[in-house]
Amino acid sequence: MKQWYEQLFENYAMMYDKESFTQGTIGECDFIEEEISHNTAAKILDIGCGTGRHAIELTQRGYDVTGVDLSASQLKRAKEKAEALNLKTKFLRHDARQLPFAGEFDLAMMLCEGGFPLMETDEMNFDILESAARALKDDGKFIFTTLNGLFPLHHSVEEFCNATTDEGNATYKDNTFDLMTFRDHNVTTVEDDSGNKKELVCNERYYVPSEITWLLKSLGFRKSEIFGAKLGAFSRKDRLTTDDFEMLVIAEK
Repeated sequence: MKQWYEQLFENYAMMYDKESFTQGTIGECDFIEEEISHNTAAKILDIGCGTGRHAIELTQRGYDVTGVDLSASQLKRAKEKAEALNLKTKFLRHDARQLPFAGEFDLAMMLCEGGFPLMETDEMNFDILESAARALKDDGKFIFTTLNGLFPLHHSVEEFCNATTDEGNATYKDNTFDLMTFRDHNVTTVEDDSGNKKELVCNERYYVPSEITWLLKSLGFRKSEIFGAKLGAFSRKDRLTTDDFEMLVIAEK
């Protein structure tokens, strides 16, 4: 049986591009460029690239980008968008837990929960981090966003999601946050590209900063920093707080 995240991204590409959380691409790519000092010789790996919004934008800016995703539907859309712009962005179908790369990339990025932390076990989520680390060169950088475990301790995830959702976007209900596992269980309803409604029982893992720091240290990253992640406006000036739904992680090997 397919997992909820596999079912979610079947025939959900055009509608995905209309989601409110996918509208910060330009600002997020501005930040990525700053982090790699605008070095267009850098090879970039976009893990969980979805419909290719970051990969395509960075290719347009002159970077060599490879996007990987598990969803054939999302990759099809990504390739169509790249071809329409006459871009040669590489889009490949891979499981983020088992990437076939070793020491090839200057930067790995995984934005907007690109696989991590959607997996059904902590071990599987760790496999994604390990796979990303392995893909990097010895002095590579890893930038990703993930769900902030401090947020549900102070706020309702359901209220936040519904307050930041536009008409026609996915909706969320029956959220319950498990303090023992730091997983939010919910029922997500989406409309796919054919106009069919899907109701999926989902759960996502929220992480606290100290967990992320330790996981990255165990994978050989010599330095990791964590900030608040503002949609379309990533910044090292944003200190992580309990009000941030997501955290921005920057790690260096």
